[in-house]
Amino acid sequence: MSLLQKLDQVVARHAELQASLSGGALDSQKFVAASKEYAELGPLVEAVNAWRKAEQDLKDTEAMAADPDMKDMAEEEAASLRKQIPALEQAVKKMLLPKDAADEKNAILEIRAGTGGDEAALFAADLFRMYQRYAAEHKWKFEVMELSDTGIGGYREAIATVTGRNVFARLKFESGVHRVQRVPATENAGRIHTSAATVAVLPEAEEVDIKIDEKDLRIDVFRSSGPGGQSVNTTDSAVRITHLPTGVVVSQQDEKSQHKNRAKAMKILRARLYDAERQRLDDLRSADRKGQVGSGDRSERIRTYNFPQSRVTDHRINLTLYNLDEIMEGRALDQVIDALIAEDEASRLSELAA
Repeated sequence: MSLLQKLDQVVARHAELQASLSGGALDSQKFVAASKEYAELGPLVEAVNAWRKAEQDLKDTEAMAADPDMKDMAEEEAASLRKQIPALEQAVKKMLLPKDAADEKNAILEIRAGTGGDEAALFAADLFRMYQRYAAEHKWKFEVMELSDTGIGGYREAIATVTGRNVFARLKFESGVHRVQRVPATENAGRIHTSAATVAVLPEAEEVDIKIDEKDLRIDVFRSSGPGGQSVNTTDSAVRITHLPTGVVVSQQDEKSQHKNRAKAMKILRARLYDAERQRLDDLRSADRKGQVGSGDRSERIRTYNFPQSRVTDHRINLTLYNLDEIMEGRALDQVIDALIAEDEASRLSELAA
């Protein structure tokens, strides 16, 4: 189906809904559904009408230019319209792009140390703080769910919930392997080491998003322990939940209450299962997609942080910036994220036009 045919369908559907809503024949449930769809299509129809009006005005103005008395004024008006039309067309195409249902959701951020021993754990902690500062920049709530520290300032694993407006939309391209090149604090010879940490950003799932049957869960309780085996709690408050059909395991022990640990573990489990289903559907939909930003594979190396050169390179879009300190502080991370979002949008627009 061509773009113009799609637009004709949208405009016709909007008119059909308008007639149904004004006809008074719909029951209350259908009226609510029709009103919602009508409201959602409204801005797109306005944009289509503005684009079509500008194109018609251009034709009329070009016709007027045949009149010697109107030629100068008509050509000036035509030049103005020719500048406006591409932007109006682009606005319509953007509005036609399929929406990611998860974009407006909150996110669960999981960071794990990869190859590189203590230095990888220190880098994982640096990334965790980077996202914490980035959340503060956007006035998002950043709630630590779990920290597994190494005792020297590094994190083997760190999990947080990020709550706010369009959180997942802005963080979803951060999933993958982040690599660091620097001289570790533990290195005496001044040699540059390379290590890595894995970032996973999952949309926070509500119970309506994914159903979990209690009979599919095995729940174990055990005694919490801190670094070096130091007792955090003298009761069996830690919780380990295994989702039997998938084998996904989630443990929580940060809270002193077994009930709170279970609630946190269920939130993470729900997000992981929801994300796995999203990944499965994305793989089906994107089998023919060549221009997407990254493959969605969590094992893909997506970014390198080179401290000696103060350089950050995102390998998916060949973007290199030389303000590493500002990025690690969270203040300049938007420069990377905005570029990733723009690239994804451009690739999807090219598919729409194809």
